[in-house]
Amino acid sequence: MLNGDYRAFLNERLQVTGDGFEPLWMPDFLYDFQRDLVEWSVRLGRAGIFADCGMGKTPMQLVWAENIMRHTNKPVLILTPLAVGYQLVDEGEKFGVEVVRCRDGCAPPSARVVTTNYEQLHKFEAGDFAGVVCDESSILKNFNGVRRGEVTEFLRQVPYRLLCTATAAPNDFTELGTSSEALGGMGHMDMLSRYFRNDRNTGGDSRGTRMFGKATEWRLKGHAERPFWRWVCSWARAIRKPSDYGYDDDGFILPKLTTNNHMVESLNLREGLLFNLPAVTLQEQRAERRNTVKERCDTVAALTDHDDQALIWCHLNEEGNRLEKVVEGAVQVSGSDPDERKEELLHAFALGQVRALVTKPKIGAWGLNLQSCAHVVTFASHSYEQYYQGVRRCWRFGQKRPVTVDIVMSDGEQRVMDSLKAKSARADKMFDSLMEHMRESLSHDVVPYEQEYTEQTRGPAWL
Repeated sequence: MLNGDYRAFLNERLQVTGDGFEPLWMPDFLYDFQRDLVEWSVRLGRAGIFADCGMGKTPMQLVWAENIMRHTNKPVLILTPLAVGYQLVDEGEKFGVEVVRCRDGCAPPSARVVTTNYEQLHKFEAGDFAGVVCDESSILKNFNGVRRGEVTEFLRQVPYRLLCTATAAPNDFTELGTSSEALGGMGHMDMLSRYFRNDRNTGGDSRGTRMFGKATEWRLKGHAERPFWRWVCSWARAIRKPSDYGYDDDGFILPKLTTNNHMVESLNLREGLLFNLPAVTLQEQRAERRNTVKERCDTVAALTDHDDQALIWCHLNEEGNRLEKVVEGAVQVSGSDPDERKEELLHAFALGQVRALVTKPKIGAWGLNLQSCAHVVTFASHSYEQYYQGVRRCWRFGQKRPVTVDIVMSDGEQRVMDSLKAKSARADKMFDSLMEHMRESLSHDVVPYEQEYTEQTRGPAWL
């Protein structure tokens, strides 16, 4: 039998993320795979669910929140990107979970589940809630350091936490450490020192930090890949389709996706060139983008010359302003708009009341369900996550029509597209690794630490 002091010694060193409990409410509207994920996350207490778009993260969040509420008799706060709060309230009504939307930090005392957008978090007190759900939690790394720190500090004060996103770390899986840190597990830098190696020995972190003029380059240590993924699986679950958990994919089949690349000839040569060449450096790529605003926007106008809805993603203010003028029926949501107006216009597009929506991915690419639209137009971008999320607003489980994605670029932006394709391949590899090790960990029987062992082990006499 294990000595009590030694058992305590082992338990203190377990990489656990929280103290959960047996679920108190498992409604019939959950699919089997959703039930598995919710039961696991409630038992864990602090967990991450990385489920693809349309897999039902909203009902899973609502059931998780209701279980925390029933267990603690305190409300749960769900943080969402802009305009997603409207959809959450509607979904709550649909599934029988009352959700109160609050923007001023003063939710009614009777509220069980409260939702607000990340930008309003500073108005709330962590002590008022037993649990917090971060919807589309991967958006956190797009916030500035102050806001990201604000969210992390808020989470640290709440016992139960759930992170939900479709893309946890699309092209840099070391950012999984940020999620672990938010859940109260191993810190980001501790994760790097344990599982990763910095080839250049430049210090810093994995978020693009530059030391001595060089970017940090972290990679998994050769012997650490398996332990790393098993550690991730101790606090996170990933799923792209029900068959990942052994269930039938019936009802979760994506419609056809057609992706078209449209090359626009640059009429204005970059300074110092006799003829156009592919932009190599970031500075050249930015110059190329600005030199071709008119040509690219006019191409978008031609592509969206139809009566159906169109979702148009831009990156520059100049692009957004021109698109609003040249695209028939277009409405722009810009960064200068008040949050209330952003939410109003995004919600109107989701309801089909706006013909063409023009906005930047960092404003509207996370969380919104825009299945009413089946045509996405975007400019070339280095950000795989923004591209992925922008497309998946429309191309998601539940979409009934084929989806068309038009990517518009200048003839000098080919390297940007090459970079995007490479990041897409790395993202698929990351998710495949997570799925492989998750299946392996789920197939093992875990021996509880409370189990008593009666067999005596004898050591050498000199011990």
